[in-house]
Amino acid sequence: MKAEVINPFLESARIVIEQVIQVSPSTGNLGIKDIELIDSHIWIQVGMTGQLSGDIIFGIGEQVALKIVSAMMGGYVITEMDEMGQSAISELGNMISGNASTILSNQGVSVDITPPKLVKTEGMAVLPRKALSIPLLMEGIGELDIQVMIS
Repeated sequence: MKAEVINPFLESARIVIEQVIQVSPSTGNLGIKDIELIDSHIWIQVGMTGQLSGDIIFGIGEQVALKIVSAMMGGYVITEMDEMGQSAISELGNMISGNASTILSNQGVSVDITPPKLVKTEGMAVLPRKALSIPLLMEGIGELDIQVMIS
């Protein structure tokens, strides 16, 4: 997996987060790590097919996800991740991935994305895959981890 593959996702995430929740995220340290599905997190998986194939997984602490959804809903305070909140946070993953696929297309790489799905942690401690991982840090909100498993 090439490190350059993550750049369209970083660029897209910055753009989408700035537009949707009016926060300019900063980038943490890029690394390769095992995917660990932590119970107190929301996990959004988006598949990619075409010239690049694999998965992108967005990991968000539940409290961070609630803050993001609240910001997406114009500041209306959300206290639990209900169906509406799950739909909103899934759409954030969809928007980032869709925008990244457009950036890739503009670079001459033809890809399609699958609809986002929330991944449950029950019975899954570690997926048998390594991912290129980078955290986005959103001041006053928290961290969004982007984990790219694309070849």
